[in-house]
This record gives sequence, structure tokens and C-alpha cells, in this order.
Amino acid sequence: MICFSRKRFITLISICMIVPLMGFSAREIKVSNIPNHFPAQPDNQLIGPAHGGAAVDRAGNVYVSTDTPRGILVFGSDGKYLRCFGPTLIHGLYLKRERDGEYLYAARPSFHEVLKIKTDGSTAWTMGYPVASGIYTKAEEFNPTNMVALPDGTIFVADGYGKNYIHKYDRDRKYIKSFGGQGSSPAEDGKFNRCHGLAVDLRGEVPMLIVCNRESGRVEQWDTDGNLVKILQRNLRMPAAVNVKGDYIAIAELQGRVTILGKDNSITAQIGDNPTESQRANYGLEPAQWTEGICNSPHGIAFDKAGNIVVSEWSKFGRLHLFSIK
Repeated sequence: MICFSRKRFITLISICMIVPLMGFSAREIKVSNIPNHFPAQPDNQLIGPAHGGAAVDRAGNVYVSTDTPRGILVFGSDGKYLRCFGPTLIHGLYLKRERDGEYLYAARPSFHEVLKIKTDGSTAWTMGYPVASGIYTKAEEFNPTNMVALPDGTIFVADGYGKNYIHKYDRDRKYIKSFGGQGSSPAEDGKFNRCHGLAVDLRGEVPMLIVCNRESGRVEQWDTDGNLVKILQRNLRMPAAVNVKGDYIAIAELQGRVTILGKDNSITAQIGDNPTESQRANYGLEPAQWTEGICNSPHGIAFDKAGNIVVSEWSKFGRLHLFSIK
């Protein structure tokens, strides 16, 4: 258990803020950290490297992918550990509700594949690199970081650790097209320099994609035909993952911050901001150096059932946050 000095207590209080989130309420609300929401694991196990994603099902259970033999960890809406299942070394997670249940769409870069996994732990299918694209000469060139699916079943896969294309498939996994590709640093508009996180954006009349163009420090909106619509924000600190709920977008910035965009895509709030640059994106940072409510390396993000924000960190030890919205 972390002991708080007076300075740390003041820091914790200072991250609480009043922000208007109309998707949850017409009144102003408070965003604040809830300490120790995710308690110790069975046998005092560490969460371990959460170099992956976070997702939440209809019941409010939280799924966090790890690089440990336990694979995907499942927590109840109260934060208590429930179970684990599935493969290890899963990167992004996207939960989709379908007629026969709920599924996690997941990328597994070290194995050069993406998977569709039912929340009971069974694997529906796996898919390798898109041979029909003509972009790859071997499987090892395909290192996907995220996969999402539209309500109609259309699939998008971001090859963020590989060739930096996003690949589009129909609901039967038939290859349609690829778009983007490697750009400079920072990438020119319409190109990627690490297309890392993806989200489905249903805020408008037609579905869109939200893309974290990580090394370029941008979060972008693309249409489903592969055209850049607009750059929502520039100069972010390595945006790694993104999630949409109602009118709002939550962005996990690997360099120690979470940013929330409002309905007009302007910055509504920035929370957990780490003022110590040496702690940002620091995989081996010891727990003794953590400050409650301050982020070090956000890598996965999801709104929970109540509209609160779950953040998982790229950490050797494993670390989860819950930022409450009231």
C-alpha cells in the first residue's frame, strides 16, 4: 500500500477538476482518481506488463490484456479480480456485442496475427497478414497493434508495428483494401508513423475510424473508405489508445497523460498528467516512485459502464487506474 506525503496528497487533490461531459449529464461533473480500485491479485500476483488494451462488457466487467501467462485478466465492475483466459502477448482490445454474445477483437503482433475471442475464452478465429494486399513478402513483416469492427461487421486492422497500413476486410474476412502506409516523422497528412490505436466513432451520421498516429503525436478521424477526414488533435504525447463513449473521446498518451475530447473534438480535460518527464513511458519505473492518480505510461483505455475511465499502463509491474466521473 502506498503511503502519501502531504505533497502527494495535494497532488492527488489537484488532479480533480470540473469538466462538462454532456454525454453523461447536462450539469458540470467532477473527474477524479479513485485510489486502489483494483486490489491485490490472488496470491499477491502482480498484474504484470499490461502492454495491451482495456475493454468493458455489457455487465461492466473490465478486460485487461497482459504479457504474462495469465493472458487477459477480468475484473468485476467493483474492481475485484474474477478470472483470466486467452493467449498472452495480446496488444489492442476492442469489445463488440454480436447476436451470439460479446467478442474481443485483439491484435497479437509477436505472432503476426489478429484474433476474435469470445468473452468465455474460446477463440472464434485467427487471421494472419493480408496476402492479397501485395504489401508483404512474409508473415514476419506484419505486426498488428489493433483491430476493430463496425456494427455491420466490417473489420479494420492497424499494422502499427509493421508496414503502417490499415487493412479493411468485410464481415467474412475477405480483404478489401489497405490505406495509409509509412510516412516521415512526423508523418505527412494521410500517412502514419505508428498507427497504434483504433476506435469506432459513431457520433456522426455514418461510422468513422479514430486513429492514434502515435509517433506523429496526432489523433485522426478517417472515413471507412480510407480517406483522412480531419486531424482531431496534434502535439499529443504519443497517443497509444483511444475509446469513444457518447460524444466524448478518451485518449491514453503513453508519455504520462490522459486527454478527453468533447463533442467538437476540442480538449475538454487532461487528467493524470505526470510533470516528471523521466517517469513518462518508463517501463521499469518502480512502484515506490509512483504517485497515486498520476499516470506514467498509459497504453490501454476504456470507458466503463458508468462512464468512468479505466487506464492500463505499459509497466513491468502492471498498473491500472480508475478515474471517476460524477
